[in-house]
Amino acid sequence: MWRKHWATTLAGTLIVGFAVGPQLVAEDGSTGGTETRVGADPQLRQQLVNRSIRYLSEKGQADDGSYSAEAGPAITALVTSALIRSGRSLDDPLVAKSLEYLQGFVQPNGGIYAPNSLYRNYETCITMMCLIDANRDGRYQKLIDGAERFVKDLQNDEGEGYDPSHPYYGGGGYGKHRRPDLSNTGILIDALVAAGNGPDDPHLRKALIFVKRLQQHEDADTMLEIVKKNPDGGFIYATRGGGESQAVHDPSASKEENEQLNRERGLRSYASMTYMGLKSLIYAGLTEDDERVQAARAWIAKNYRLDANPGLGKNGLFYYYHTFAKTMNVLGDDYFVDAEGVRHDWRRELVEVLAAQQNEDGSWINEQQRWMEGDPNLVTAYALLALSYCD
Repeated sequence: MWRKHWATTLAGTLIVGFAVGPQLVAEDGSTGGTETRVGADPQLRQQLVNRSIRYLSEKGQADDGSYSAEAGPAITALVTSALIRSGRSLDDPLVAKSLEYLQGFVQPNGGIYAPNSLYRNYETCITMMCLIDANRDGRYQKLIDGAERFVKDLQNDEGEGYDPSHPYYGGGGYGKHRRPDLSNTGILIDALVAAGNGPDDPHLRKALIFVKRLQQHEDADTMLEIVKKNPDGGFIYATRGGGESQAVHDPSASKEENEQLNRERGLRSYASMTYMGLKSLIYAGLTEDDERVQAARAWIAKNYRLDANPGLGKNGLFYYYHTFAKTMNVLGDDYFVDAEGVRHDWRRELVEVLAAQQNEDGSWINEQQRWMEGDPNLVTAYALLALSYCD
């Protein structure tokens, strides 16, 4: 199913993701019997969207069109993408001001990032995807093409002195030390796919090599020995230092004690990277019968939940919601069946979870402020983007 969705996305015919129509199904999945609506309550979803847009308009956006300008262009790009995907037109002042602001970050080399930025790959990929969302009449194509060339040139490959035997090969990083990670590489893959690149694109094939190294799997081509200690099918964060995860075995233990646990038990997988990893495998061309895809789906089935980012608790929770929604959308199923056989109407569940957490002013914020999730502009962008896949 996802192959059809992926091809349709590349053709440019989907703006806000897979749309759930008014189809009604029975509780057991058949077309007869007691009927229940598939997907989120459209009125509740729209209420959340409207309230969040009111917050962004009244409290979030600065006079120059930016959001949280001190963080560079990425948050503004995320918010603007969310607004476009929520139905706001390019002529809407809320959108138009931000698009003009973002164009001020275009660099002579094609990248789109703040001067002296340490996050060139991240900022360019995020802004590039925003411009793709806004490129309905081709007005931003030249900027998109330049950004695509820039991030391809930035990828860790032969042109940067790396060969396939190097643990950094194929990855993308923030840019400070060229150390790649799965978050940046997954965003790079997202941007390349959004720009129309298919699985045969050499840069996606290189990225797949890096992504596969971060899956906790017994595959013989995995060069990180530590991922074979805990082959649960999930994903870790980075290859540096022989393998790195943001999840720890015992949050109450010291760094040294957790490092010892890592040596004994292997690294812990966690949800936001596992969803990112699964989506990246699919975008790079692996099919649903591939053992790596099956292993990642099995990990998700065992750890399906929305009250936390499994493996990290509340840390990175809204990043997780966005990645969860985008990955589920790529899978293309209305329901996800967990390891206990429970069918989850994931759109409905996600909308209800977000409804319970929205602030009175329409914003969202994470009580755990790691990875900038204390910034209501960023967190609201994540939530609004997640909602765009629940239509």
